Amino acid sequence: MKKMMQAIQVPAPGAPFVLASLPVPEPSTDEVLIKVEACGICHGDALALEGNYPGLTYPVIPGHEVIGTIVEMGSLAASFWRSGQRVGVGWHGGHCGQCASCRRGDFWHCEHVRTTGLSRNGGYAEYLVAPSNVLVEIPAGIPSREGAPLLCAGNTVYAALKKSGAQGGDLVGIVGLGGLGHLAVQIARNLGFRTVALTRGKEKADLAKRLGAHHVIDTGGEAAASDLRNLGGARFMLCTAPNSRLIADLLPGLSRGGKMTVVSFSRGMIEIPHALLLGDAITLQGTAGGHMEEALSFCEMAGILPMVEEFPLSGAPEAFRRMMEAKVHFRAVLTMGGAHA
Repeated sequence: MKKMMQAIQVPAPGAPFVLASLPVPEPSTDEVLIKVEACGICHGDALALEGNYPGLTYPVIPGHEVIGTIVEMGSLAASFWRSGQRVGVGWHGGHCGQCASCRRGDFWHCEHVRTTGLSRNGGYAEYLVAPSNVLVEIPAGIPSREGAPLLCAGNTVYAALKKSGAQGGDLVGIVGLGGLGHLAVQIARNLGFRTVALTRGKEKADLAKRLGAHHVIDTGGEAAASDLRNLGGARFMLCTAPNSRLIADLLPGLSRGGKMTVVSFSRGMIEIPHALLLGDAITLQGTAGGHMEEALSFCEMAGILPMVEEFPLSGAPEAFRRMMEAKVHFRAVLTMGGAHA
């Protein structure tokens, strides 16, 4: 008799989550079967519900911030991994290895990229099958529950900060102090940047200082960009808040030649005055992620972990709703029991 597992599925575009009993998947020759310990809930999971992701087929199991242990492997995967090893799977769920991007080693921009939890089943389940070449080993000092969000949220902000071009001592602004921003402040401080947390209202000012911010600026008024300029102008800003108007309003707070990277998704348009682009030579860009094992090693060394709220697998609908309404403090994580503390 085939072994069964519990999983949360999206049966069709726009349909609510369904708790289903499904056969445990079997790995092919270059895949591994992972017993899931923890899976973070991310805004990217909303694409499974909306149905507007290229190549998405239903039903699908969401979830791309996954940590668990290997319980079975295909013959090719066994050359690189071992049973019982604790591993992680992030957004990147596979690449072709043949296209122009892959031939440059730029697997994130593969022309035939696969995404965990969208183009292949993800981690809202007791078991997950993943290609062996997208796995990362989880450092011993990273617990599964807090470590799961590092595979997307942590990796995203770490990569953006590493690619920023900022040097030690440069003024770096972190826009937003939510699930991404509270990690970004810690990482920026530990990278040696003079860190400014930009957050609406004064309620989070003390938390921002505890996380390592040297300065805190309230974005609720109209003076945030001027406040940044009074500090010398930000060499770099990382925008984790999904607010197109705020992004535009803060651009004048960059120093000449400064850069802003946006890692949050907003459906609004960003208006940029030509004078900023030409006169101040600023740069506005997005980022697709980076080296997960490097990000994990850095966070382990620096003692950086997200603040999380834990939910059982059956609580995924409630956890997802709270995440989308920004009511989670600060990342929601599904745990399957037996997770490494």
